[in-house]
Amino acid sequence: MKLAEAKTTMQKTVEATQRAFNTIRTGRANASLLDKVLVDYYGSPTSLKSLANISTPDATTILIQPYDRSSLNIVEKAISLSDVGLTPSNDGSVIRLNIPPLTSDRRKEFVKMAAKYAEEGRVAIRNIRRDVIDSIRKQEKSAEISEDEARDQQDKLQKLTNEYTARIDELLAEKEKDITTV
Repeated sequence: MKLAEAKTTMQKTVEATQRAFNTIRTGRANASLLDKVLVDYYGSPTSLKSLANISTPDATTILIQPYDRSSLNIVEKAISLSDVGLTPSNDGSVIRLNIPPLTSDRRKEFVKMAAKYAEEGRVAIRNIRRDVIDSIRKQEKSAEISEDEARDQQDKLQKLTNEYTARIDELLAEKEKDITTV
Protein backbone atom coordinates (compact mmCIF):
# COMPACT_ATOMS: atom_id res chain seq x y z
CA MET A 1 0.00 0.00 0.00
CA LYS A 2 1.36 3.39 -0.98
CA LEU A 3 0.88 6.80 0.68
CA ALA A 4 -1.79 7.88 -1.84
CA GLU A 5 -3.79 4.73 -1.16
CA ALA A 6 -3.34 5.24 2.57
CA LYS A 7 -4.65 8.80 2.29
CA THR A 8 -7.74 7.63 0.36
CA THR A 9 -8.41 4.83 2.85
CA MET A 10 -7.97 7.17 5.82
CA GLN A 11 -10.41 9.64 4.23
CA LYS A 12 -12.96 6.84 3.84
CA THR A 13 -12.44 5.93 7.50
CA VAL A 14 -13.17 9.52 8.56
CA GLU A 15 -16.33 9.49 6.40
CA ALA A 16 -17.43 6.17 7.93
CA THR A 17 -16.91 7.64 11.41
CA GLN A 18 -19.02 10.66 10.42
CA ARG A 19 -21.81 8.33 9.23
CA ALA A 20 -21.63 6.47 12.55
CA PHE A 21 -21.94 9.79 14.40
CA ASN A 22 -25.00 10.67 12.31
CA THR A 23 -26.86 7.67 13.73
CA ILE A 24 -26.63 9.06 17.28
CA ARG A 25 -29.62 11.08 18.40
CA THR A 26 -29.04 14.66 19.50
CA GLY A 27 -32.55 15.59 20.63
CA ARG A 28 -33.34 17.07 17.21
CA ALA A 29 -35.02 15.26 14.33
CA ASN A 30 -32.52 14.08 11.74
CA ALA A 31 -33.33 11.71 8.86
CA SER A 32 -29.86 10.13 9.10
CA LEU A 33 -30.94 8.48 12.38
CA LEU A 34 -32.66 5.91 10.17
CA ASP A 35 -29.65 5.18 7.92
CA LYS A 36 -28.99 1.78 9.49
CA VAL A 37 -32.63 0.62 9.46
CA LEU A 38 -33.18 -2.30 7.12
CA VAL A 39 -36.67 -3.44 6.11
CA ASP A 40 -37.40 -7.05 5.10
CA TYR A 41 -39.04 -6.12 1.80
CA TYR A 42 -40.18 -9.15 -0.22
CA GLY A 43 -37.61 -11.34 1.47
CA SER A 44 -34.55 -9.14 1.07
CA PRO A 45 -33.16 -6.57 3.52
CA THR A 46 -33.64 -3.15 1.95
CA SER A 47 -32.61 0.22 3.33
CA LEU A 48 -35.45 2.40 4.55
CA LYS A 49 -34.21 5.28 2.37
CA SER A 50 -34.97 3.32 -0.79
CA LEU A 51 -38.49 2.38 0.36
CA ALA A 52 -39.80 5.66 1.69
CA ASN A 53 -39.58 9.42 1.63
CA ILE A 54 -38.08 10.55 4.94
CA SER A 55 -38.53 14.16 6.01
CA THR A 56 -38.31 16.29 9.14
CA PRO A 57 -41.26 18.70 9.23
CA ASP A 58 -40.10 20.17 12.55
CA ALA A 59 -37.28 19.79 15.08
CA THR A 60 -38.95 16.96 17.00
CA THR A 61 -40.62 14.84 14.29
CA ILE A 62 -39.45 12.52 11.53
CA LEU A 63 -42.06 11.73 8.90
CA ILE A 64 -41.76 8.51 6.87
CA GLN A 65 -43.97 8.08 3.83
CA PRO A 66 -43.47 4.70 2.10
CA TYR A 67 -43.64 4.77 -1.69
CA ASP A 68 -45.69 1.56 -1.51
CA ARG A 69 -48.52 1.96 1.01
CA SER A 70 -48.76 -1.82 1.47
CA SER A 71 -45.29 -1.74 3.02
CA LEU A 72 -46.37 0.63 5.80
CA ASN A 73 -46.69 -2.11 8.44
CA ILE A 74 -43.37 -3.80 7.64
CA VAL A 75 -41.59 -0.42 7.72
CA GLU A 76 -43.17 0.31 11.11
CA LYS A 77 -42.12 -3.13 12.39
CA ALA A 78 -38.54 -2.67 11.13
CA ILE A 79 -38.26 0.69 12.95
CA SER A 80 -39.66 -0.84 16.15
CA LEU A 81 -37.15 -3.72 16.01
CA SER A 82 -34.17 -1.48 15.15
CA ASP A 83 -31.81 0.05 17.71
CA VAL A 84 -33.04 3.59 16.96
CA GLY A 85 -34.91 3.69 20.25
CA LEU A 86 -37.98 5.46 18.90
CA THR A 87 -41.58 4.27 18.83
CA PRO A 88 -43.28 4.73 15.46
CA SER A 89 -46.91 5.84 15.21
CA ASN A 90 -48.78 4.82 12.06
CA ASP A 91 -51.81 6.81 10.87
CA GLY A 92 -52.54 4.66 7.82
CA SER A 93 -50.58 6.67 5.26
CA VAL A 94 -47.45 7.90 7.04
CA ILE A 95 -45.33 6.93 10.03
CA ARG A 96 -44.35 9.57 12.56
CA LEU A 97 -41.40 9.33 14.91
CA ASN A 98 -41.48 11.82 17.75
CA ILE A 99 -38.05 12.67 19.10
CA PRO A 100 -38.29 13.05 22.88
CA PRO A 101 -36.00 15.49 24.64
CA LEU A 102 -32.87 13.79 25.95
CA THR A 103 -32.33 13.26 29.66
CA SER A 104 -28.91 14.02 31.10
CA ASP A 105 -28.23 10.28 31.58
CA ARG A 106 -29.15 9.58 27.97
CA ARG A 107 -26.90 12.43 26.80
CA LYS A 108 -23.97 10.93 28.73
CA GLU A 109 -24.71 7.56 27.15
CA PHE A 110 -24.68 9.08 23.66
CA VAL A 111 -21.42 10.93 24.36
CA LYS A 112 -19.86 7.59 25.37
CA MET A 113 -21.21 6.01 22.18
CA ALA A 114 -19.73 8.82 20.09
CA ALA A 115 -16.37 8.40 21.86
CA LYS A 116 -16.50 4.67 21.08
CA TYR A 117 -17.14 5.36 17.38
CA ALA A 118 -14.29 7.88 17.33
CA GLU A 119 -11.91 5.39 18.93
CA GLU A 120 -12.90 2.77 16.34
CA GLY A 121 -12.07 5.30 13.63
CA ARG A 122 -8.70 6.13 15.19
CA VAL A 123 -7.86 2.42 15.51
CA ALA A 124 -8.75 1.89 11.84
CA ILE A 125 -6.42 4.75 10.85
CA ARG A 126 -3.61 3.32 12.97
CA ASN A 127 -4.15 -0.08 11.34
CA ILE A 128 -3.79 1.54 7.92
CA ARG A 129 -0.56 3.18 9.11
CA ARG A 130 0.75 -0.18 10.37
CA ASP A 131 0.00 -1.87 7.01
CA VAL A 132 1.79 0.87 5.08
CA ILE A 133 4.79 0.79 7.41
CA ASP A 134 5.02 -2.99 6.90
CA SER A 135 4.93 -2.42 3.15
CA ILE A 136 7.66 0.25 3.37
CA ARG A 137 9.87 -2.05 5.47
CA LYS A 138 9.46 -4.87 2.95
CA GLN A 139 10.50 -2.52 0.15
CA GLU A 140 13.50 -1.40 2.19
CA LYS A 141 14.48 -4.99 2.98
CA SER A 142 14.30 -6.03 -0.69
CA ALA A 143 16.39 -2.95 -1.60
CA GLU A 144 13.61 -1.37 -3.70
CA ILE A 145 14.03 1.85 -1.70
CA SER A 146 16.86 3.24 0.39
CA GLU A 147 16.84 3.60 4.16
CA ASP A 148 16.47 7.39 3.83
CA GLU A 149 13.50 7.05 1.46
CA ALA A 150 11.88 4.60 3.85
CA ARG A 151 12.35 7.02 6.75
CA ASP A 152 10.93 9.92 4.67
CA GLN A 153 7.88 7.86 3.70
CA GLN A 154 7.31 6.83 7.30
CA ASP A 155 7.53 10.48 8.41
CA LYS A 156 5.00 11.52 5.75
CA LEU A 157 2.77 8.64 6.78
CA GLN A 158 2.92 9.71 10.43
CA LYS A 159 1.94 13.28 9.47
CA LEU A 160 -0.97 11.86 7.45
CA THR A 161 -2.02 9.68 10.38
CA ASN A 162 -1.90 12.66 12.76
CA GLU A 163 -3.95 14.77 10.33
CA TYR A 164 -6.75 12.21 9.96
CA THR A 165 -6.78 11.37 13.66
CA ALA A 166 -7.18 15.10 14.36
CA ARG A 167 -10.12 15.22 11.93
CA ILE A 168 -11.84 12.44 13.85
CA ASP A 169 -11.18 14.30 17.10
CA GLU A 170 -12.76 17.45 15.59
CA LEU A 171 -15.82 15.48 14.48
CA LEU A 172 -16.09 13.98 17.97
CA ALA A 173 -15.90 17.40 19.63
CA GLU A 174 -18.59 18.68 17.27
CA LYS A 175 -20.87 15.70 17.97
CA GLU A 176 -20.36 15.98 21.74
CA LYS A 177 -21.33 19.64 21.50
CA ASP A 178 -24.48 18.69 19.54
CA ILE A 179 -25.44 16.03 22.09
CA THR A 180 -24.85 18.13 25.19
CA THR A 181 -26.45 21.34 23.87
CA VAL A 182 -30.11 21.51 24.83
